[in-house]
Amino acid sequence: MTSASGTQAQAVRWFAARSHLYTHYDITQIVAAYARIGEAVGVDWFLALAQCAHETGSMTSWWCDRPRRNPAGIGVTGHSVEGTPENPPGQHWAWRDGRWHEGISFAAWDPYGINAHLGRLLAYALPTDTGMPAQRALIDEALALRPLPAYLRGVALTITDLNGRWAFPGTEYGQRILDLAGRMRQA
Repeated sequence: MTSASGTQAQAVRWFAARSHLYTHYDITQIVAAYARIGEAVGVDWFLALAQCAHETGSMTSWWCDRPRRNPAGIGVTGHSVEGTPENPPGQHWAWRDGRWHEGISFAAWDPYGINAHLGRLLAYALPTDTGMPAQRALIDEALALRPLPAYLRGVALTITDLNGRWAFPGTEYGQRILDLAGRMRQA
């Protein structure tokens, strides 16, 4: 947990040049919300946005598009099942191409999707029952949507500590996000 490793302007330039799903205004609002929430809880929000860029193809993926607004593949498993649009197999499924796909959809980026993303990062960074009240509240909100096994709490003080943990197999997951953050700073 640290200060931001980049600027809002750099993040906006990066996403605006790549995303066809969101307007410049939308991206500016999303980035500003990451900065506001991240600064309030001591998360490097710029690095979280680099993770968002990695997970969503810089806000071009189906999962990050409206109405799903999933910023980091939260609950996205790759599982899909046949069905009908009116009968989802559970709470966290989205309908596409005649099938239900497992993953969490958010009513809005700010606060829901961003809170879930930053809260999940905090859960990986902080052992259970630690952190300041605002951090614990964000963790509780995130883990109410998608639980995190106890053995993963507090194991990732750096982004590279997420290797093999956030995504599978993900052996170079953190390094890829760091590389992407570096490219975003050049935007």
